[in-house]
Amino acid sequence: MSPQTQATLDRRLARIEGQVRGLRRMVSEGDYCVDILTQLSAVRSALDQFGAELATSHVETCILGHGTGTAHGEGQCMSQEDLLDELKSTLSRLMR
Repeated sequence: MSPQTQATLDRRLARIEGQVRGLRRMVSEGDYCVDILTQLSAVRSALDQFGAELATSHVETCILGHGTGTAHGEGQCMSQEDLLDELKSTLSRLMR
């Protein structure tokens, strides 16, 4: 993962962390349930975006980067069939 991607993901996680703290505050203060559900939906969306960005980075660096010297250490010893299995596994985990 590139330092730029790492920084982008860290910023996203910091934002999500703030949203979750906001959810806790809303519950403790007894906010209107529909408002809490709206915030929950925003957190889920932010997590989905984080997951998509992380999966994209994984595909770029670990799967497509295989054999280019940019692959993560875990992906360097994989055959083409193993790399396709890795892609299937990545997409499956993202879509759960």
